[in-house]
Amino acid sequence: MSAPRRRYPLVLAALFGVFWVAMAIAPFDRSTWLLESALSVAAVAALIALYSRLPFSRVSYTLIFVFLCLHTLGAHYTYSEVPYDAWFAALTGRTLSSLVGWDRNHYDRLVHLAYGLLLTYPVREVFLRVADVRGFWGYYLPLDVAMASSMLYELIEWGAAELFGGELGVAYLGSQGDPWDAQKDMALATAGAGVAMLVTAALNWRYQRDFAREWAESLRVKRPRPLGEEALRRRMRAGR
Repeated sequence: MSAPRRRYPLVLAALFGVFWVAMAIAPFDRSTWLLESALSVAAVAALIALYSRLPFSRVSYTLIFVFLCLHTLGAHYTYSEVPYDAWFAALTGRTLSSLVGWDRNHYDRLVHLAYGLLLTYPVREVFLRVADVRGFWGYYLPLDVAMASSMLYELIEWGAAELFGGELGVAYLGSQGDPWDAQKDMALATAGAGVAMLVTAALNWRYQRDFAREWAESLRVKRPRPLGEEALRRRMRAGR
């Protein structure tokens, strides 16, 4: 890896470290901040562990950096209390909610959308470089991971809310009284991931000469013989 490529993630890590420390000072609710920040710490630890064996592209590191900053900001205020309306009013004289007719804080919706939009491309890198997927599967599987992990996160939120209960559980869940909050969050993550993969596919279609051939090849049946009980029977016969 060239020196500029080695420095880039280190610069982003340093910038994120400064931002994280700043957001750790006097958060809106320390207990909620601890729960939310655990995810950022785990993500950074995983990236550090993978750095020598699986360094990502600068595009992926940038996307991850932006998402972690958005999440860290939400952890500082708690998602339902991020004062974007006050910031918008300071610039324009009116709140954003009054302009678009919102009756709740939608910062959590933004971050769920950003989850799919920003993190699906790094996941695609893993599939292409580790699992060696190609064509259709290089776009569908990252989308599928975004959908599945978004569902898993909603289950974790539910479990944490049940475990901690009270105001901490409600603050971490962040549903703000919407009974369809989990479904909407998952839908936004899926939409963001879909947009990310459509843009990636469009760019590859434009600049990758063998795009159509690779796509067709990825959908070709490579092993016409059925698996399941047929494969088990063949192996049992071979083992005799």
